[in-house]
Amino acid sequence: MSKNPLPMPETSPAPTARIDVHELTKRLRSGDRLLTILDSISLSIPAGQFVAILGPSGSGKSTLLSLMAGLDRPTEGSIQLDGRALEKLSEDELAELRLEKVGFVFQSFQLLAHQTARENVLLPLELAGQHADPGRRADELLAMVGLGERGHHYPVQLSGGEQQRVALARAFATEPPILFADEPTGNLDGTTGQQVLELLEKLHQESKTTLVMVTHDPGVAARADRQIYLRDGRVERDELAGAQSGAPAGALAALAEAS
Repeated sequence: MSKNPLPMPETSPAPTARIDVHELTKRLRSGDRLLTILDSISLSIPAGQFVAILGPSGSGKSTLLSLMAGLDRPTEGSIQLDGRALEKLSEDELAELRLEKVGFVFQSFQLLAHQTARENVLLPLELAGQHADPGRRADELLAMVGLGERGHHYPVQLSGGEQQRVALARAFATEPPILFADEPTGNLDGTTGQQVLELLEKLHQESKTTLVMVTHDPGVAARADRQIYLRDGRVERDELAGAQSGAPAGALAALAEAS
């Protein structure tokens, strides 16, 4: 895989986006029952922080990630992405904000099967219209993730690890200030998962992107600046790297917000 720095236009400013969540609640109806998926969650993620979200199955990890990314609507509460309240935006405004501010890496890759690897990476570039030469940008990104010679292949012709690297290149195509990753190594073997994780860390460190990752792997989470543990839809623990285990979530969140 390439060790070259991430391709960044010389005039691009460093991203500064942050995330603020206040009293966030998500409920879903299941038959006659009303299920609470998230229960009054409040937290702040400063710009440039690498956050890992952990918790048992059903704790609300992926739901929280989807809400913060503007892919779903909360039942109650508010989310501010780079100062904009998501719950006040129309669907078109949300789509525009996601295109401008957000990259998303899914566990199941979510590549378009009828498009080549290069075309998958090109799509957000063409929609955003931010780059004078989107084709060159797509080629640079594919080379960066070690797939410079595989751009003409369709997803079905790529391994799982290769598909996830294409998905990562696509997520970073527009240089989003915020990158969400939902179990990005969950469907990969150990070696390939390590390569994808290293690429995510490289993105976070070199471009100052805010990185929020859902993971079930404590080893992956240990590499983050901060670990947020969910249980039954609530924040059970919120720990900064190097903080003592079990420190109060509110105190750690306040420390992170002040940083």
